[in-house]
Amino acid sequence: MSIPLVLEKYSGKINTLTIGTAKNGIEDRPFVIKIGGEESLPFLFQEGSLPNKPVIAHEIWDIAPCDWPEELTRAYADVLGNPLEWAQKCIREYKAEMLCIRLQGAHPDFGNKTAQEEAKLISQLLKTIEIPLIIIGCQDNDKDNLILAACSEAAKGRRCLIGNASTDNYKTLTASVLADGHNIIAESPIDINIAKQLNILISDMGLGLDRIVINPTVGALGYGLEYAYSIMERSRLAALSGDKAIASPFICFVAQESWRAKEAKALEQDFPSWGPEVERGIIWEIITASALLQAGADILVMRHPLAIEKINNHITNLMKVKAE
Repeated sequence: MSIPLVLEKYSGKINTLTIGTAKNGIEDRPFVIKIGGEESLPFLFQEGSLPNKPVIAHEIWDIAPCDWPEELTRAYADVLGNPLEWAQKCIREYKAEMLCIRLQGAHPDFGNKTAQEEAKLISQLLKTIEIPLIIIGCQDNDKDNLILAACSEAAKGRRCLIGNASTDNYKTLTASVLADGHNIIAESPIDINIAKQLNILISDMGLGLDRIVINPTVGALGYGLEYAYSIMERSRLAALSGDKAIASPFICFVAQESWRAKEAKALEQDFPSWGPEVERGIIWEIITASALLQAGADILVMRHPLAIEKINNHITNLMKVKAE
């Protein structure tokens, strides 16, 4: 005798968020991507609707990265330092559905580019791409207040996703995003209470909860991944149980964490028992991404094209269950 499955049914759901703008009045890929909308935990299709698949954003920089391992830079060697060509390579060769540009060159220690320079770059980039865009600052709060406000205005009308906003630095960015019609990334330090508080603070300024994506600041494999997983799972369970203040989709910066792990970039000659570094970093990114998918990630920001290809195939296979 078969034993029936015990299925959970939830009263809440995750907000659906739209990135990108319709072309010719049609909201469809590659111009628009919808995330969120889940009514159950990841890939449990029998328990509730999961209308939108997780999506990968290819990460590009406004400058040539100086600290990326050789295996990673090799994949983009011919375009590093030229973000416009880098974006086209991701789209044409690697079939990117979404781009995430990190404005690292604005950081005082990495070029100190002005807000006007970065706004001009965003304007040029948006003229050459049709897919949705994520814009990330340089992680210097004072500089981000300047450059992200300018970039938000430059991207007006394209409904981008812009971040990161934190509890100490959310007012300027929220005001810009609200004025220019974008979505915002709310960053919290692996803490469900801070994430909820920041969502409330942002929404109190007039930006709807359906325009907020949570960045829970995840760790990589071996560097706090299991703790990040548990916080994301708790947040998702709270949202599905009816807590609307925490019912935002997740964005996870997988590559940023994975490729700075010692195990991902250490040379084989220094640690011969670890195997070749040309494979190790890619594997680190793949495993981290696959775990975060199960924790509820809606957007994965990734770097290596082979890791992206493997995870895209993994997502396709996971979503096949929905159709069966």
